Amino acid sequence: MGNLIEILSNRILVLDGAMGTMIQQYKFSESDYRGLRFKDHPSSVKGNNDLLSLTQPEAIKTIHEKYLEAGADIIETNTFSSTSIGMSDYDMESIVYDLNYESAIIAKSSAEKHTLINPNKPRFVAGSIGPTNRTASMSPDVNDPGYRAVTFDDLVIAYSEQVNALIDGGVDILLVETIFDTLNAKAALFAIDSILNERNILLPIMVSGTITDASGRTLSGQTVEAFVASLSHLPLLSIGFNCALGADLLLPYMKRLSNVTDFHTSAHPNAGLPNAFGEYDQSAEEMKLLIREYLEARCVNIIGGCCGTTPDHISAIADMVVNYSHREIEKHVGE
Repeated sequence: MGNLIEILSNRILVLDGAMGTMIQQYKFSESDYRGLRFKDHPSSVKGNNDLLSLTQPEAIKTIHEKYLEAGADIIETNTFSSTSIGMSDYDMESIVYDLNYESAIIAKSSAEKHTLINPNKPRFVAGSIGPTNRTASMSPDVNDPGYRAVTFDDLVIAYSEQVNALIDGGVDILLVETIFDTLNAKAALFAIDSILNERNILLPIMVSGTITDASGRTLSGQTVEAFVASLSHLPLLSIGFNCALGADLLLPYMKRLSNVTDFHTSAHPNAGLPNAFGEYDQSAEEMKLLIREYLEARCVNIIGGCCGTTPDHISAIADMVVNYSHREIEKHVGE
């Protein structure tokens, strides 16, 4: 962790781009998703992108390699939905450990390879921990506002299984991302803190929320300032925002965030907003010009891309960040 802290005190780090966007280019069929191991699985698994770490590992490795070649300092594991809660949609709760462990191994081997190629630019692996598809703060049933589809304890159990496997696989960072419900994130952080204490290890923790619309709030209703206050009880490496918005719409919230935290800050916005077909049209050059405003405002320490971004987008960003100073913070809270 010390090495990572030292690097962040000297320059801006680049996070990778979208995994899903890259996977879509392969146009995998149901049988491709299943592979041999799951050829007789009773449920459909097409669309379970995390499963590809087990059935199409070379594709996942290639995607990591492309982002590293583009200049990413940090790559994320292919584990955004790899909890028992997420995998219940596919009746695959039993393979959660394998998903996280193997995904971490794939990413770590790619990162180590590129660190050896250029030791002056060490690469890091962030274990991707998504929000799950359930919310602990709100009812999914408008006719029963007191109902909850998941409890805090359910989330802690699910996240604990994921976190242990990611650590076993060798991740350098734990990234709780796309947070739409802060209570879900608190469960993830409780699980992480408990496991790190039990295992007597230190790992840097990144958290990244999502502003869902023009209200400037998370789905569970928090402002930027409330979000920061709710999650600053742990010594985080960074706090930031990702997804939902393009770089232009996210910038005002990143500026506000930068003014209210002593943690490092991160942003990985979408490549604009999706078109009528759910596709992202913003080019790498267009996104680069928008990201330049973040760098000129000096409101980020870590910058990357979310939905719709590709190695071209990350390459454009990586080429630009070397010309800008990092955001300075008064104290390294995550140290």
